[in-house]
Amino acid sequence: MMTVGTFRFEKLSRFSWGVLIYTILVIAWGAYVRATGSGAGCGKHWPLCNGSMIPRQPVLETVIEYSHRITSGLSVLLIAGLAYWVFRTHGKGHLARKAAALSVLFIFQEALIGAGLVLFGLVTHDQSTARAFSLGLHLGNTFLLTAALALTATWSNETQPVLQIPSGAERYGIWAAILGCLTVGISGSIAALGDTLWPSQGETLAQGLANDLSSASPTLLRLRVVHPVLAVSYGLCLVLGVFATLPKPNVLSQKANALGIGLILLVVAQFGIGMINLALLAPVWIQLVHLLLANTLWIALILFISSKYSANLQSPDLKARLLIRE
Repeated sequence: MMTVGTFRFEKLSRFSWGVLIYTILVIAWGAYVRATGSGAGCGKHWPLCNGSMIPRQPVLETVIEYSHRITSGLSVLLIAGLAYWVFRTHGKGHLARKAAALSVLFIFQEALIGAGLVLFGLVTHDQSTARAFSLGLHLGNTFLLTAALALTATWSNETQPVLQIPSGAERYGIWAAILGCLTVGISGSIAALGDTLWPSQGETLAQGLANDLSSASPTLLRLRVVHPVLAVSYGLCLVLGVFATLPKPNVLSQKANALGIGLILLVVAQFGIGMINLALLAPVWIQLVHLLLANTLWIALILFISSKYSANLQSPDLKARLLIRE
């Protein structure tokens, strides 16, 4: 029979997943702002828009940029509210508290990075190294934010979760998977910037690749070819690594096995979307699909690791297993 406390945790967990989904959509809208060159829609003003709280007679670029700011502001409020709820319902030292606190940290960093892009003019047609670095930092922070939110949603529904990170080669493998995914994502943000600054209008795929490899092309454009190489290499290694580390079938590992298989399928799907993106010369809509799938793959990786190496101490099966180990 479901207790009041269990129902409260499940309600909080559902809210947490809702906040995560909303945040991912806000991230995708931010990518649309970049892809359409609307980042300067409010000028070099932040948090004001062209010097006003509410823009008057806005052009399309202003509407796109301003709506992103509004949705981002709501995301800040939702994550702050989520953290407050978690701290009210979970005791000191609970893993959900730690994940929620990190979510608040990362969403404020997200706002600061976004503000910096606007205030320093690293938008629209800016081709500086600073812009590429800032977008890479932006992408890395969004990945950390969605990871923290996903872990908050997972752990907030557990009474006493614990982490059991292995030592040795397996631990290095976990860090390699996480850092590799972050690296591929950052390279993807730089490739997407190249697509925005130098759209392949009227070109064939062969012409686009020739431009990417030409020494006469700008550095950012030549870096665009790095992303698919990294993505394919990492994807193959990840699939092999997940296959090798799938837990043996039992009650405690069912979730980890399902997430592992899902992760492999996401890698295959991302390969397919990436090939379509190249074939169609990166239209905006396929860039957004590619980004959404990348976020989904990243979250699946984090949840796979969490389900494999963390569990709820309230589970009788886990307690028995720990006693046997001792």
